[in-house]
Amino acid sequence: MPVFDLKDELSAFQNLKSPFAWTGRFRGSPAKWKATDGEAVLKALQDAKKNPVERPVDQAKLARRPKGMKAKIGSVSIPEEEDAETETRKEINEHTEMQWFLLHLGSDMGFDVWVARNDRKKAIQDKKFLDIPHLKSELPLQFDEVTNRTIELIDVLWLKGNAIVAAFEIESTTSIYSGLLRMSDLITMQPNLNIPLYLVAPDERRNKVITEINRPTFSHLSPPMKDMCRYISFNTLRHRVSSLSAVLRYLKPDFLEDISEACELEI
Repeated sequence: MPVFDLKDELSAFQNLKSPFAWTGRFRGSPAKWKATDGEAVLKALQDAKKNPVERPVDQAKLARRPKGMKAKIGSVSIPEEEDAETETRKEINEHTEMQWFLLHLGSDMGFDVWVARNDRKKAIQDKKFLDIPHLKSELPLQFDEVTNRTIELIDVLWLKGNAIVAAFEIESTTSIYSGLLRMSDLITMQPNLNIPLYLVAPDERRNKVITEINRPTFSHLSPPMKDMCRYISFNTLRHRVSSLSAVLRYLKPDFLEDISEACELEI
C-alpha cells in the first residue's frame, strides 16, 4: 500500500514544515501513532487484501546495493549522512552553535580545524564557517579510503600538521547513534590511532550519552569506546570558552580533560 495514497488521512502529512518532514514519523521507530492513523492504515491494508493491485517496480532501484569499500577487516560500507528532517529548529541551531564554538576555539588555539564535509556551508547569525581562520578544505591525512570517508564526516576536528589533536561529535537530538557509530568505525579501522574523542551533548542528555557509550557493541571495541571518548556538556563548553577568551592562544588541548568527564558507569 503506497503511503502517498493515504496522505489525506494520516496526520504525519498535515502542516508539514518541509516536503520530507513526514518521513520522521516513519523513521522514528518505535513511536506511538494516533488511533485514527492506525485505523486508516488497517482499513487500507484490509481493502488491499480484498482488492489487490499490481504495481510496477523499478528493477534498477530494486537491484541497487551500497558500494563496498576494501579495508583491512574486509569489505565495508560508510553510509552518507542523512538529512535531519526530524530535528527541531532549536536542535539544528544548537548543533551549529556548538560546531562554531569548537571550530573557533581550535582556530584561536592555533590549530587547523575541519568541519564535517556536509556542513562546510553552514553559518550562524550570518557568520559563515568558511570564514573561520585555519579551516581546512582538505584533510591532510594519508589513511585508506574507508578511514578518510569516516573522518571527513566527523563534526569537528582539531589538526596539527598531519595529526588529529581532538575529534568532536555533537549530538543535540534524542538519538546519539550517528556520532557514536562514526567514532566506533574509526576505532575499528584504526585501533592504534589514539585520537582523543569527545561527544558534546546537552546537559540533560548526559546519562543517555554515558549509557550508550557503555553498550556491549561499543564496550567490545579494542580499546573500548569508554576509554577513548569523554563527554562535554553544552553549557560547560559555552561558559568555559567565554571565561577563557583572553587566554585561548596559550591553552593546550589538555584543558579539554578539565571541561570533560569520563564515561564510566557507576557501579
